[in-house]
Amino acid sequence: MLIPRILAVLAVIAIGASVLIHLFTGDRRYLSLAWRIFKYAAIVALILFGLLIAERLLAGAIPFV
Repeated sequence: MLIPRILAVLAVIAIGASVLIHLFTGDRRYLSLAWRIFKYAAIVALILFGLLIAERLLAGAIPFV
């Protein structure tokens, strides 16, 4: 679980840096970069959460022998 946390922190830093660069330069491509990073990070987070929920459901459905 350490790797997803590190990736989440890096995504937040990248989004913040892109928005900050947009504020200084006014170049809209940095906003689109921040939006793309946010979109992909959200998709990865949803997949990860789905896998965790599936693991919980499967672990509860299969009794230990």
